[in-house]
Amino acid sequence: MIALLSGGVGGSRLAAGLYDLLGERLVVIVNTADDEVIYGLYVSPDVDTVLYTLSGIGDWERGWGIRGDTFSCNETIGRLGFENWFRIGDMDLAVNLLRTMMLSEGRSLSHVTEELARRMGLKCKVLPMTDHRVVTQVVTPEGPMSFQEYFVKREAKPEVLEIRRVRSPHERPAPGVIESLNSARAILFAPSNPILSVRPILETNGVEEAIRGSRAVNVAISPLVGGRALRGPADRLLRSFGYQSGVIGVAQFYDGLIDGLVIDRADADHEQVIRSKFGIEVLVTETVMTSRGAAKRLASEVLDFAARLGRVRD
Repeated sequence: MIALLSGGVGGSRLAAGLYDLLGERLVVIVNTADDEVIYGLYVSPDVDTVLYTLSGIGDWERGWGIRGDTFSCNETIGRLGFENWFRIGDMDLAVNLLRTMMLSEGRSLSHVTEELARRMGLKCKVLPMTDHRVVTQVVTPEGPMSFQEYFVKREAKPEVLEIRRVRSPHERPAPGVIESLNSARAILFAPSNPILSVRPILETNGVEEAIRGSRAVNVAISPLVGGRALRGPADRLLRSFGYQSGVIGVAQFYDGLIDGLVIDRADADHEQVIRSKFGIEVLVTETVMTSRGAAKRLASEVLDFAARLGRVRD
């Protein structure tokens, strides 16, 4: 069994490639620190992006939402004079309505996610990192704002001074998370934003300890290409939080946690530095997933890399 820690776009694409190779042997543990209540609905953007991409209904080019979706409801909200900067498509809206309904009936987020995954025909497990609500607030020179206000409304443009997360003192990983990490042959860290998407999963009570205590081979895939993020502010946030620029900062973030790092050919000149400075093995390949076929090719290379590292460790 292979466990993948995932955020949104990059993570969902790698998850799709892995799913095509592994099927039910894949477990995807998804960040939920981006979740917010929008228009009265409980919205879980990273979970939905993973579900849509795995099931083949996601919009690969746009990176979020459902392919071919319309936005009549969202446009009507705007015409009535309300803010509609958070765009939820009409088909996407149905999923969020159902999630909110099931949560209001007392079901857990992991139970709701399992039900949605089953109805979308998925054979693998998709697990939220926790069933407890995690609220993220981004502090900027303009003042604090909710995560989605920063990321969507302001397009992640303001400088980030601090990220505050409100978490329950009773928080536990969702059912199946620790068990999957304990039994995984390899634990993969998706090409997701380390600060915004991966760190919240690691900060979930017991998760990082389980990873460090696991006998699995741990491999991360860099979200940067040529030192820059394809989407979002990963490169800027790494620097803002004291890490070195570019792929060296990715290695620094994962230092002590991973055995191998997958980097793009555009960053190949950093390969030897990563090996010598951090003691991390490196795979240099094409990491941009322009199609599901490209994602499957990268997933195959990542799995082969992890298998080689496993044999070396044994």
